[in-house]
Amino acid sequence: MLTLHSARASAAIDLDGGRLASLIIDGHEIMVTEGDRPTRWGSFPMIPWCGRLDHGRFTFGDVEYQMPITSAPHANHGRAHLQMWELDGTATIRTALAVPWPFGGFATQEFVLTDTALTIAVTVGNNERSMPAMAGWHPWFRRQLTTGGPAKLHFDADAIYETNTDDIPTGGLADIPPKPWNACFVGVSNGPLIEWPGALTIALSSSFEDWVIFTEPDQALCVEPQSGPPNEFNIEPFVVSPGEPLHGSMTISW
Repeated sequence: MLTLHSARASAAIDLDGGRLASLIIDGHEIMVTEGDRPTRWGSFPMIPWCGRLDHGRFTFGDVEYQMPITSAPHANHGRAHLQMWELDGTATIRTALAVPWPFGGFATQEFVLTDTALTIAVTVGNNERSMPAMAGWHPWFRRQLTTGGPAKLHFDADAIYETNTDDIPTGGLADIPPKPWNACFVGVSNGPLIEWPGALTIALSSSFEDWVIFTEPDQALCVEPQSGPPNEFNIEPFVVSPGEPLHGSMTISW
């Protein structure tokens, strides 16, 4: 574990998966700290793709690639959360993107904790060749803290990405449906904020513009900034190349 402390908060980063394993603010643990699989707890990085990759397949440079199916029938949330990361400085961690990812490359995360915020900055790059790339985070926030009322999520958005019967974005947009949500929102504003009445309020912000909001679980809610929609590799992939990596950040403030 990499541990960080400020006067009001502490953060623990698990090098097995590169995830934010714990964030305690004013004595309140706000993260789900354990789960029955790697994608069910903490705040883990989604690299080199975010969310569902349609049946684990994509084409790049006229070659079709197949990624392992991790949430049938799709490949979900990338590979970096299944890898070991290593310290690369005082509060920066790094991993080399490994097989079965076919392109190589690397990812880094830098953590900065103050009395009022935690910022995580990510870089995904490749010094040898071009490749498609995405980045984001999948935080699992507790619905109930040890004191106060259950979590309330506040935000506004313009639309969600339209999906097909396999929950894969088509590239088009659709109106926001009633809750519960498991959708990628665009045009997010006035938040997102998570309020635990009588206990704590946090604000989330990101340099990334797409947000997956997952409110179906009873014990948690997930507010996930990411660099593009799920299945972006098959819609309009972002390409990194030597000297031109992907950069982004997420801030949780209170």
